[in-house]
Amino acid sequence: MDNFTFYSPTYFVFGKETEKETGKYVKKYGGGSAVRSGLIARIEASLDAEGIGYVELGGVKASPHADLIYKGIDLAKKEKVDFILAVGGGSVMDSAKGIALGVPYDGDFWDFYCGKKGPVTEALPVGCVVTIAASGSEGSTDSVVTLDTEDGHEYKRCADGDILRPLFAIMNPELMMTLPPYQTASGISDIMAHCMERYFSHTKECELTDRLLEAVMLTMIKEARRVMKDPMNYDARANIMWAAMVAQNNSTGVGRAQDWGTHHMDNEIGILYGASHGAGLALLFPYWMMYAMKTQGPTLFAKYASRVWGIPMDFEHPELTAMEGIKAFQRFVKEDLGMPTTISELGGKEEDIPKMVENMFYEAPNHGNFVKLTPEIAAEIYKMAL
Repeated sequence: MDNFTFYSPTYFVFGKETEKETGKYVKKYGGGSAVRSGLIARIEASLDAEGIGYVELGGVKASPHADLIYKGIDLAKKEKVDFILAVGGGSVMDSAKGIALGVPYDGDFWDFYCGKKGPVTEALPVGCVVTIAASGSEGSTDSVVTLDTEDGHEYKRCADGDILRPLFAIMNPELMMTLPPYQTASGISDIMAHCMERYFSHTKECELTDRLLEAVMLTMIKEARRVMKDPMNYDARANIMWAAMVAQNNSTGVGRAQDWGTHHMDNEIGILYGASHGAGLALLFPYWMMYAMKTQGPTLFAKYASRVWGIPMDFEHPELTAMEGIKAFQRFVKEDLGMPTTISELGGKEEDIPKMVENMFYEAPNHGNFVKLTPEIAAEIYKMAL
């Protein structure tokens, strides 16, 4: 295990009807006003009850875009906002974090996403009311945003900093019960992917975080099957919602190298085909694992297959055990979650691959750790996934 620091200031308020307490926590952690994205009437009443003034900003899209964040920064400065309240899923929370870091910064907020500046050390305080279990942004240091350029390109990049962890997160699993099945499944795929990006690591002797990651993945397998059959199952929703936070607040990733190459490849699938983040990750990960197993050896993938999917260990041929685990994940994605398993299902074609690779590596040469991706390797994995 490597040396590490871990800072997690978020105060979590979990359970039924907890959104009605939002105003109390904005008053406790914030100031006199708030920008709210994704307005919910109960939250408005809660803010009013505490005498908190606010201005609203709606219109967040999936995979949030920079244009709304520029608008939010201007609005927040004009209205002298001193606290940002995000109400929604990962896209809303990432937008809120982008606004929060942009308000006190004299330059272009995109500097923190494109790598010119970072990590973020100054930002307005953020709180959130979570409505989707997926990104774990309610407990994380990250914000992912897409920039549309004048020449028609889209670049999806990430800003990072402990200051971006929300001060509080209201988490009511009941708010997820009306989600469409596809959105629920996408969220579960995202949670699984956050675990796998950390699990496949060259760092040795990380038994505790190995077991924590395995526990989250096992929980997802169980609860995914329950919730896809019974969307109103509160207990299944509650376990999934808490797992999303645990998978991404990095308590499961301390002291170990992490990969994140598959996430970067998925960014291009989302941009080009409009697929949800979870759907792209679900289809890509098996092919990344197949490539990684060939180049890094089967040992870690055989352990994953045995501990997570219950595949009997073939000690003479661990590559066979590893491959069965990869197939088990792919069956889970297709049969239990109803997610795509190939890029072609999204309308992808081989001639799209050079564009995806070019976009991925534009001013961003470093991708992956367990497998250090080059343009050639990324292209090969994309081809495998067709």
